[in-house]
Amino acid sequence: MKRSMCLRRVLLMILLLCAPLIGLAQNDGAFKSIVWAPAQLESGSPCLLTVTFETAPASMKGEWFGHEVEFFPSSTKTTWYALAGVDVETAAGAYTLTLHATMSDGRSVSATREIQIGPSHYRQVELRVPENFVTPDAATLKIIAEDKAIKEQVFAQSAPLPLWKGNFLRPVQSPPTDSFGTRRVFNGKLASIHRGMDFRAASGTPVHAANSGRVILARKLFYEGNCVVIDHGQQFMTIYMHLSKILVREGQSVQARQLLGLSGATGRATGPHLHFAARWQGGYLDPALLFRLKLPEHQ
Repeated sequence: MKRSMCLRRVLLMILLLCAPLIGLAQNDGAFKSIVWAPAQLESGSPCLLTVTFETAPASMKGEWFGHEVEFFPSSTKTTWYALAGVDVETAAGAYTLTLHATMSDGRSVSATREIQIGPSHYRQVELRVPENFVTPDAATLKIIAEDKAIKEQVFAQSAPLPLWKGNFLRPVQSPPTDSFGTRRVFNGKLASIHRGMDFRAASGTPVHAANSGRVILARKLFYEGNCVVIDHGQQFMTIYMHLSKILVREGQSVQARQLLGLSGATGRATGPHLHFAARWQGGYLDPALLFRLKLPEHQ
């Protein structure tokens, strides 16, 4: 009797110990590898997620930072990619990436990975601009509110598939500053975090598309001045501000290196320059890191 009870206890312990492994085999076995580049991420990092399967799935999707991550397949269909990123204001810590795939036989498989986000340290700078850009009057506040509504509508639209191809390129040949992420104090008042990279581009410098996509905004805004926004698909966008002249129209498809306009000092600017920003799912990413990211040449 005692021997039978001991045997049952041993069998129960074996089952309990094996249960997580059984679940892993059911949910994670179809995944061959799950990697991200760069391997070390911090606030503001763009990121290429690469998921490889043993056999090609019919579809897959993911969630990260509370946002849906949209993947697209390679030509073999066994490797899937997603261009994503970590917002500049994300606190350091571990964040769970959850993946769901439907296999060709109808099975649903899932996997999770804890991705560690390291801290970034940004400096504070003081700038002088016309006072109406710091404490706008009632008429200007109305314009700002209208601009905000326009931007919300623009940012809500994005192509379901990637429109970019290969690496992102610098939009101008002028030297950049290390201004991304700085806390900016305008006329003695903390106003914002700088969510882009400034290039020291003299007025009239040609500004080119960093990658292929579709122009979803090409107009003058209060803070941004003459502004162009390109949708690169799957909620990834680039923004070009303070232009002296816009040379593309909304709805137009553009290729990498295509001329978008000329640099200037329109909007809230302390002088002629190009403000370039990269945006994913509403978060802003460090362009310097984006330019270093190696991306696939998909079809």
